[in-house]
This record gives sequence, structure tokens and C-alpha cells, in this order.
Amino acid sequence: MTDTPLLAEGYEISADTNRVDAERVHRWLSTDAYWALGRPREKQDRAIEGSINFGVYDAVSGDQVAYARVVTDRATFAWLCDVYVDPSVRGKGIGTALVGAVREHVRPYGLRRILLATHDAHEVYEKLGFAALPKPEQWMALVF
Repeated sequence: MTDTPLLAEGYEISADTNRVDAERVHRWLSTDAYWALGRPREKQDRAIEGSINFGVYDAVSGDQVAYARVVTDRATFAWLCDVYVDPSVRGKGIGTALVGAVREHVRPYGLRRILLATHDAHEVYEKLGFAALPKPEQWMALVF
């Protein structure tokens, strides 16, 4: 399926960086996300500043319940990262709806590809058209 999934009733998605609860996002990622454990707050703040940020918010309280960010040149390439859904709202399709909204937000840029890395959420991304790299042997990484 590659249609944009509907967000559960009572929630809203925004790409307004000013709405991001940076303290909450840092807490989520630095204490509960395997890829960002121990990430310093100043590094997270710089990541937010250099990215397109997406939040899912409770429509009544305004509390942020999920986050994702995209690093992109807005022309050829994007990297989807730091996708996180608060444990209290998991299982409602919020993550799938968030990634679908991200995909639609960047679609007008005419990107050639959006990359991501995941250890355990392949099925979430596959629903939205993501697939394993067709030629992974062509890709390399420089890890510091």
C-alpha cells in the first residue's frame, strides 16, 4: 500500500518546527531510541535546526506524541530519521500516518530517493512503499 494513511481521530500532524517540544523529543530519543541513546541535548537541538521536523500532537491538549525529521537538499535526496512514537499511543497507526505525511510533504521536491535505516520497523515503512536497497553493495558509510 502506498496511499497516505489516515491519522487516528484526535491527533494532528504539523511540520511547524516551532511546535516541536525539543525537551520531550530529546528525552524520547536519548533514553528510549536504540539509535540515539545518550545523544546530548545540544546535538539534538542542532539536528532539529538543520532538518524539516514533523510532530504529531494531541488535538485537545496540544501535547506532542510523535516525532520525525528529514535531512534533505530539497532537490535529489532525503534521509528520514529519528522517527519516534510515544509508547502510550503506539498501536494506533500514528507512526504509519506520520511517515505517510512526511512522504507527501517532500513529494513536490521531486527527490530521487528517501533513505532510512531501521532495526525493527520494516513493516511500517514497507506499507508506504519503502523497500530494501536493490544493490546494497553499492552503498557505503563513513562511521566516526
